[in-house]
Amino acid sequence: MDILVPPYRLARRVERLKPSTIREMLKVTQNPDVISFGGGLPAAELFPVADVSAAQDRVMRARGAAALQYSVTDGVPELRAWVANRLRRDGVAVHADDVIITNGSQQGLDLYARVFLDPGDVVALENPSYLGAIQAFDAFEPDYLAVASDAHGIVPEALETALGAADPKPKFLYLIPNYQNPTGNTLALERRAQVVAICARHGVPILEDDPYGEITFAREPWPPLLSHASQGAVTYLGTGSKMVAPGLRVAWMVVTDHALRERIVTAKQGADLHSSPYTQYVFHAYVEDGSRLDAHLDVVRATYRARRDAMTAALAAEMPAHVRWNVPDGGMFLWATVGAGIDTEVLFEHAVRDGVVFVPGRPFYPAKDRGDGMRLNFSAMPPERIAEGIARLGRAVRHLGG
Repeated sequence: MDILVPPYRLARRVERLKPSTIREMLKVTQNPDVISFGGGLPAAELFPVADVSAAQDRVMRARGAAALQYSVTDGVPELRAWVANRLRRDGVAVHADDVIITNGSQQGLDLYARVFLDPGDVVALENPSYLGAIQAFDAFEPDYLAVASDAHGIVPEALETALGAADPKPKFLYLIPNYQNPTGNTLALERRAQVVAICARHGVPILEDDPYGEITFAREPWPPLLSHASQGAVTYLGTGSKMVAPGLRVAWMVVTDHALRERIVTAKQGADLHSSPYTQYVFHAYVEDGSRLDAHLDVVRATYRARRDAMTAALAAEMPAHVRWNVPDGGMFLWATVGAGIDTEVLFEHAVRDGVVFVPGRPFYPAKDRGDGMRLNFSAMPPERIAEGIARLGRAVRHLGG
């Protein structure tokens, strides 16, 4: 008997939802001969497997069935208190009641957009900006106001001009101030209060995404934009994915306006009821020993710094003169431009054949109007693989552009 499949009448927003360039790329990297600078992957060999396993055992002894039961939507109190305490250490006056625990910071992006955006609303963001955020926002059918950025982050004068001319005003500004994805650039310390003040004058709240702030190579982390803001002007996203391990899917939103916080909690109830109490308790049992966490982060920072140095040295040795790159002082990525009329989406096809992948730059631009950049991840590969991968990439560049 033939089975008749009814025609699907899908939502209009589905037309805007495209497969993630990065997630699709991971299929290619299943081949062990391929060297990947594409995914935003932490170094798996640094994951504190034994310590997390011991934390899990402590949780099951101390919490038992409570760790396996339904829980409150905004997160277990112990973890929310830890988040608030860690931010207070950085000079930010927040409390546990300001914190919502989420399933990765990607859920924080979705929840914020879910609460703020109607079709046709405007989101302001850096140009280029994080592809995953654009993907999360696209589900709610916004338009984008791309604001110029440079080696020191979003440009305050460009932001002032863009917001002053915008009609309608953006619902919010999204940015990553520390070791930005994709560029690795950091918003200059002197620009941070300026950006907050400009947005306040125009009545535009800020969504501050800070997944990499703890991965700093040369200095203490700078205070987040949240520290410069009056109540409700900035919502802050943080995550344990880069600090500990992404598989735990433990992240947090800090929402100091409690009326807005309740809207977000209600949206989360509709999305997943609550984040896993089990993983929250395990994460907390690991991080509550501050000396253990700090020792782990010291190893992560030293390893990533060495890998960044290996990549920049290889780029200097292997790339023709028209290729340019930055040297970020933290995070997991650097940004290179190839110049000479090369489109990095074309370069990607050649690089795959040579056994190396990266993320072409075009998807990071909301208008998809620039194709000479590429994001290179240095955290996931050891130095010898980095050197070989950049040599392969250099051959692909020379094949296309001399």
